Amino acid sequence: MHLEKIQATRKVVAAAISVLLLGAATSVQAQVSGNVALTSDYVWRGSSQTREKPAVQAGVKYAHDSGFYASAWGSNVKFKPDNNASSEFDIALGWSGKLAEDWALDAYYLRYQYPGTQGSPSWNEVNAALTWRDNYWLSVGRSTNAMASKTTGTYALIGVRYPVNDKWRFEGTLARYFLDSAYADSYTHGSLGVVWGFQAPFEARLTLHGTDSAAKRMFPSMAGSRVEFALQASF
Repeated sequence: MHLEKIQATRKVVAAAISVLLLGAATSVQAQVSGNVALTSDYVWRGSSQTREKPAVQAGVKYAHDSGFYASAWGSNVKFKPDNNASSEFDIALGWSGKLAEDWALDAYYLRYQYPGTQGSPSWNEVNAALTWRDNYWLSVGRSTNAMASKTTGTYALIGVRYPVNDKWRFEGTLARYFLDSAYADSYTHGSLGVVWGFQAPFEARLTLHGTDSAAKRMFPSMAGSRVEFALQASF
């Protein structure tokens, strides 16, 4: 009888462990998201990071119920002959959540990492984005080592998203990068794009980017007007 009780107890414990593991796995699946994209040009803050060549990009994010999250994102780049960078990995730790019914905040610490490069091109930035009704946002980024320049830089952006229907939407941004200490200049850039969610989870994006003359002086052949086309899948 004693042996039967032990065996029964073991079965109950095993069943409980199985339920816990299944619940944990379900919870992890519910909290993990990601995306993959193929783009005609990797444009970052108005300038090409691939010298107008295509890029393959992918990212993954793990979000806790509390709002805290960790994410990683990667893309190929082409900085040669500057520092031989061929890839970029962005690692973020942050918190996002609702502040009120119409307001949300996303605050995070971001690390730009360029493995296998000459010098020390990697750098850090603290960012915060305030969103109203999911379609209007203001974001600010601050770094004491902006673009690995060992001087400060502040990036401010306003954005708007206009959904036409379930498949189409327009997006626009206007931003200013304050780099007086880093590059003896600052610059302005903007974008206007149209997004077509033709088949979930896939969408196509066409974006027109433009910068002012200051950006062209700082980043010759990388800044200016350009068109970017991208295909993306989210999961």
